Amino acid sequence: MPAPETVKIGLLQLAASDDPADNLARTVEAIRRAAGQGAQIVCTQELFRSKYFCQSETHDYFDLAEPIPGATTDALGRLAGELGIVLVASLFEKRAPGLYHNTAVIFDADGTLLGKYRKMHIPDDPLYYEKFYFTPGDLGFRAWDTRFGRIGVCICWDQWFPEAARATALDGAQILFYPTAIGWHEDERTTHGPTQHDSWETIQRSHAIANGVFVAAVNRIGREGTVTFWGQSFLADPGGRVLHRAAVDTEEIIVREINLARVEVHRRHWPFLRDRRIDAYEGLLERFRDGG
Repeated sequence: MPAPETVKIGLLQLAASDDPADNLARTVEAIRRAAGQGAQIVCTQELFRSKYFCQSETHDYFDLAEPIPGATTDALGRLAGELGIVLVASLFEKRAPGLYHNTAVIFDADGTLLGKYRKMHIPDDPLYYEKFYFTPGDLGFRAWDTRFGRIGVCICWDQWFPEAARATALDGAQILFYPTAIGWHEDERTTHGPTQHDSWETIQRSHAIANGVFVAAVNRIGREGTVTFWGQSFLADPGGRVLHRAAVDTEEIIVREINLARVEVHRRHWPFLRDRRIDAYEGLLERFRDGG
């Protein structure tokens, strides 16, 4: 059965508590509410089951990780099948003792676990010490056919890299989802906050334009430690136009209808994929070219 041209996207912008069970229960309720508003593809924020623990290097936080498949994916798969929705959810994956990933799981509308994406780009910045916790992904950039369209998923720091968006689009993605946890440092918000947020949104809108795809970025809200997450989850069309931007500090369930035919229309008029010089990009596989 071919996917419909018009699809309703649901994005869940929530605050997180210290209790993983509470976060799961509230996210499940938000998924139900989004589906009740007609959402057919729903996406959570990054690492939705916990607060953003990467602000310190603490071995006890590895206890938050879980196997995939496991209890959470079993519950989410049943929920996706019950509601008849495609579901993208971001989890802390325990792959093996001492081996962990920042992973998104993708369920089709019958509850089938279609696959998973492991975050490829792992930051190591002040209060974002992710290299301590996460092994870089090894599943590559790809897309999945779902009941409601072909979707690709990257995670947070991936959203700054044009190569990640391009590779996912080249696998046929019509929509790029970016589960996210990003915010302002306490001492930077006043001086750098607007620029940081504008850069974050602009780079992702540019991915939409350059690849002719819809882009959905899903952030959290609230103050955790010394980071205030800036919310402002958004959905952009293939022309980079923001269809909806959530609030800075308010929980919100975004449900917006999109027309996937816009992908074809955009690419006909802006044929970037046609004009790519694939014979001349070998340098992209180098770290840097020294000496010209």
